[in-house]
Amino acid sequence: MNSQSTTTLLTPPSLDNLGLSTPTLNGKRNLRDHNSRISRRVNAVPPSGIRRYFDIAATMDDVISLGIGEPDFVTPAPILQAGIASLQQGHTAYTSNAGVIELRAAVAQQLQDRYGGPAYDPEREVLITVGVSEAMYLIMQAILDPGDEVIVPQPCFVSYTASVILAGGKVVDVPTYAKDDFRVEPHAIQAAITPRTKALLIGFPSNPTGAVMDRAGMMEIARIAEQNDLIVISDEIYDRLVYGDHQHVMFASLPGMAERTVHLGGMSKDYAMTGWRIGYALGPADLLGAMRKIHQYLIMSASTTGQEAALEAFTNPAVEEFVQNMVASYDQRRRVIVAGLNEIGLDCFEPKGAFYAFPSIAKTGMSEHEFAERLLLEERVAVVPGSAFGAGGEGHVRCAYAASLENIEKALERMHRFMRRHG
Repeated sequence: MNSQSTTTLLTPPSLDNLGLSTPTLNGKRNLRDHNSRISRRVNAVPPSGIRRYFDIAATMDDVISLGIGEPDFVTPAPILQAGIASLQQGHTAYTSNAGVIELRAAVAQQLQDRYGGPAYDPEREVLITVGVSEAMYLIMQAILDPGDEVIVPQPCFVSYTASVILAGGKVVDVPTYAKDDFRVEPHAIQAAITPRTKALLIGFPSNPTGAVMDRAGMMEIARIAEQNDLIVISDEIYDRLVYGDHQHVMFASLPGMAERTVHLGGMSKDYAMTGWRIGYALGPADLLGAMRKIHQYLIMSASTTGQEAALEAFTNPAVEEFVQNMVASYDQRRRVIVAGLNEIGLDCFEPKGAFYAFPSIAKTGMSEHEFAERLLLEERVAVVPGSAFGAGGEGHVRCAYAASLENIEKALERMHRFMRRHG
């Protein structure tokens, strides 16, 4: 690391700098402080470690973002046309609280056909939600009482911890490590179980690491869940985005797991439908019924237009070609970014899922926050500090290769310049 650098690290912009001000009353500054009235649950949730850098980057010119986990593809044309047709036909009313029954049936059938999943009852065991984040919130609210523990392998997507805390639960971190390709070790899960443990939350392919789990590892986790009577919440939003020789394993398809697993998935990543906000949950009828009870008061129903577009994604054979082309493009970008990061001195294991690389920045001698800030200031490349995703993310940054191949190559050139100065 170049110890002579005098780069000033970024600080969050103040309200005054943004052109905003503290509310006034009768022309005088209102000094009432409501912080003491905010619930302990909300105060316990840390602010997102992702958004800060991109809010700042949005004020800068010529920034290449490897940060936001969003496909750079437009939603496939047949899905777009189905959404447009839904609106043109006047389908603008609420649907059933649980979602359009045809979509619920299509979700269940696709998972059964693709992964040998359970034969879910669309009426009682499938719920359409506003993205997977709502589904995650619902299951935590449905099962957790104050003090209940949820085991969460780390690093993980930022909403996992927040969803547990907002439900009054306690997160029990189980760190994963680069030396294991960020796979969770079953013995670490076993060691984390206490009399207060109610659930295990897993997410593979992983955001932020791109890690995957093979069938043997999943079977061992299943054995532990059964022996300890745990509910398993399995976030499989990236199920179609896998590469090389890896085959995705649907956790609920493992022997004995359907009766204790809530499967979460959605349309955002596999079908480039982030803005449509359609997710789904499948699982035992009693758990799904509890989730639906909260959902009907919180949301009423997911977007009608989004649901009809999602139904097209599952039932129109032409959509599959779009999906396969996207996966092939991500695979090409994956190979370019992983090779490039390793070549410039940022050691990176080979991710086989999702669209994230998670390189170590140890050779720079910087913390992940310092690295991300200096890279943004000096070379206009935005990445996310690994610690934003919890324990085990320290000393790493997340680079999303959902950006175009051209931008990935430009970002690598800029990062190479940065590493020549600081590596």
